[in-house]
Amino acid sequence: MLAALSASSKLQPAASWGCWGRLVLTTWAVGSASGLGSNHTGARGRRFGIAGTVNVTGDEVKKLDVLSNSLVINMLQSSYSTCVLVTEENKEAIITPKDKRGKYVVCFDPLDGSSNIDCLAPIGTIFAIYKKETDDEPSEKDALQPGRNIVAAGYALYGSATLVALSTGQGVDCFMLDPGLGEFILVDRDVKIKKKGKVYSLNEGYAKYFDPAMTEYLQKKKFPEDGSSPYGARYVGSMVADVHRTLMYGGIFMYPANQKSPKGKLRLLYECNPMAFIIEQAGGIATTGTEAVLDVKPENIHQRVPFILGSPDDVKEYLACVQKHQKSS
Repeated sequence: MLAALSASSKLQPAASWGCWGRLVLTTWAVGSASGLGSNHTGARGRRFGIAGTVNVTGDEVKKLDVLSNSLVINMLQSSYSTCVLVTEENKEAIITPKDKRGKYVVCFDPLDGSSNIDCLAPIGTIFAIYKKETDDEPSEKDALQPGRNIVAAGYALYGSATLVALSTGQGVDCFMLDPGLGEFILVDRDVKIKKKGKVYSLNEGYAKYFDPAMTEYLQKKKFPEDGSSPYGARYVGSMVADVHRTLMYGGIFMYPANQKSPKGKLRLLYECNPMAFIIEQAGGIATTGTEAVLDVKPENIHQRVPFILGSPDDVKEYLACVQKHQKSS
């Protein structure tokens, strides 16, 4: 099944995107449609609930995690375009069989926000595509590239509609699934994030463990010193949903390091790098608090980092708090 971009003559055809576009749209459009169908067959297909295991990063595995992981791996290997796959659900990198091998490395979270499955909150799929840099036999080392090397990245969001946000390094475009046509339609071209938003997004249940910089920043958002209106708080707990809202409406999304998770909690290769790539392409900023996320050189495939992204003015204000406390310490 090849996802074609259809409808009007103003829409950009998939073929004009080159090899990245064809790989991404073919594979992820199928995955989005399949994922959406899976989410709507819980009672009949018994795909809700816990699978009875935890993944390599310690998260409880849901039945749809297992299904989605197998589905994405099979689709990618069947594209004859990949050589190395890195997924949240597998401890080691997956090497594509020689007879199906291509030249791309794909890092992905097959089902982000899966703790929300049983309550029917939005969930999604996140991915980043890199080109293999050496002629050696494919190995896990091929995935240890900084985010600056990404050739395409994006996410699929399964919510009130099914949407794919995609960048091949020339801006961000959004495609919506039309169930009647079975096609993805270009609905937003060259998306740009607002310079400044009105919403902050993080899990304040960890406020007890926040560092002074984060605590001060939140205080400024809740009780503005200039007398302006305070920021609203929004947090779904599914990063795809929270980041997509931030992209559309502006503001800041934060999953910082804290006393319980000093290295951060989100994974660099298949969560932070793809989202950072999208946000930067849309004119925003993505940082660990000390450096740009896309500049981090990975040390292992499941590496965690602190993660803050969003509208440039909002992120800069947060970084100013970080620098202030670094100087005083």
